[in-house]
Amino acid sequence: MKKECSDFDSLSKRIQSHLDIVYQETDNSGLVQQIIDLMGFDESQPPVECHKNLWNQKDVVLITYGDSVIAEEEKPLKVLERFLTKHISDLVSIVHILPFYPYSSDDGFSVINYVEVNQSLGGWDNIRLLTKNFSIMADLVINHCSSRSLWFDNYKQGKTPGAGYFIEVDPDEDLSMVVRPRTSPLLRETETIDGKKHIWCTFSHDQIDLDFSNPEVLMEIIKIIKFYLDQGISHFRLDAVAFLWKSIGTSCINLPETHEVIRLLRLIIEHVNPNAVIITETNIPNRENLSYFGNANEAHWIYNFALPPLILYTMLSGKSHLFKQWMMSMPPAQNGTAYFNFIASHDGIGMRPVEGILEDGEVDNMVEIVKRFGGEVSYRTMSDGSHRPYELNISLIDAMKGTFQGEDQFQLERFICAHAIMLSLEGVPAFYIHSLLGTHNDHDKKYHAGHNRAINRHNWNIDLLENEINNELSIHSRVLQKLSQLIAIRKQQPAFHPNATQFTLHFSESFVGFWRQSQDRRQSIFCIFNISDQYQEIPLHSINLIALDEWYDLISLHKYADPGETLQIKPYEFVWITNYTARN
Repeated sequence: MKKECSDFDSLSKRIQSHLDIVYQETDNSGLVQQIIDLMGFDESQPPVECHKNLWNQKDVVLITYGDSVIAEEEKPLKVLERFLTKHISDLVSIVHILPFYPYSSDDGFSVINYVEVNQSLGGWDNIRLLTKNFSIMADLVINHCSSRSLWFDNYKQGKTPGAGYFIEVDPDEDLSMVVRPRTSPLLRETETIDGKKHIWCTFSHDQIDLDFSNPEVLMEIIKIIKFYLDQGISHFRLDAVAFLWKSIGTSCINLPETHEVIRLLRLIIEHVNPNAVIITETNIPNRENLSYFGNANEAHWIYNFALPPLILYTMLSGKSHLFKQWMMSMPPAQNGTAYFNFIASHDGIGMRPVEGILEDGEVDNMVEIVKRFGGEVSYRTMSDGSHRPYELNISLIDAMKGTFQGEDQFQLERFICAHAIMLSLEGVPAFYIHSLLGTHNDHDKKYHAGHNRAINRHNWNIDLLENEINNELSIHSRVLQKLSQLIAIRKQQPAFHPNATQFTLHFSESFVGFWRQSQDRRQSIFCIFNISDQYQEIPLHSINLIALDEWYDLISLHKYADPGETLQIKPYEFVWITNYTARN
């Protein structure tokens, strides 16, 4: 019998228990009732099934800005819906639309108003239209809000809502332990009705951190969540959530209160929509990142942040040992949780997740080659005042121009191979729209925007994009076609379920290899990738195929009948070898 988590009475008690851990000095019974009333919970509340996988191998995510595809005199969200319906609807099931709210900086991540759609993009009717064909992921940018928000304006004037929503700090406090993702000063000097104050700003002085030690802030966020649920949003990305709780004298990252708030938000979200999914965006070292699964009671999915830099390093070096070590170190995600696999996004390729995996010299090599291939590097400030690479800013297609030896003729093959690895791994695969389209570095946008991340945030004119897609010789058409073929194959394979078994295979340095097995154990897929620029061979007998089954490659459809056969694999070529009967 499947385990059921709660009825109404135990739901109330669980809400109370989370609040009592976060706010230990107060009577939280009134807050519990506010949450129950706001979310519409009552005695008929159905239980939520624990450890249930709300996804399968058919689920693929697209990451895009609301204006990644544009047209003259037409709202971008309408253009996006038209483009996705025509070209992408058979490929992806979930669309992550990056912050589509009014904002003041950081391409949306400095939110002015959480319950409005940026008028330049469209309106809530456009979002609701997209929910008819796709599950929509929206950002909960709850660590901070814009300095131009009503809340911050009210704070400066001592008015509500806003008064008490932000973190005031004595500038003489010792804040040396605070982990910083940016080089800007942590505190912003601000004039208020009560005089000069110094306000906490983790990311920039336009992004003012919210003070979750004030329960009123938590209630504001819960109101926003309920509004999103009412608009049909089903997937919630908790942006920069690792920094949520602050306690002077600590690192102010990954604190216990942060995890408790996430548990509370998941609890109330899934009791409104049992099919909702919580994703934590925590660009931090790998071991810390894993903690956001909790005991299957925090994130459903965690961003697999070590994957992008490791994939890039593996393809640039032609050596697989670090990738294999990392794969073996990753625990299988228990049912009800999954890895969120991506190798490119709107941000750069974060380097913090591979601290302790890549040595300084290996990171330096990546920095050098990314610059040579037209990219940029963003840095963070360390406690001693030194700067360390925080992320590599480059479009993925350009990052794959060559190897550490320089540019070569295998750019497309290397790029497709990297995505094939992502598609094969345990977890839910996610494609940034500019990877799916093979978009190059946008140096003009970076120059005009004034920040490095804009290099990989191109805005495609839909007519130009359509012309490229229709031109079979175009790199953009070839990328979309090849990735579409791989996605179509993946979606038919039970062994590619995000929670299917995975074991690492051990070949030479030139190969990445692993075995996937479906949860009913009927299908196996041996995934083998030549990550070098040389022809490679593997004796078929070394893969240990079961003789009683018939085996074939899902890519080429080549059948393997002779156990003495040798696999001859071209540079950056790969095979998905499965037992023949599994496709029927």
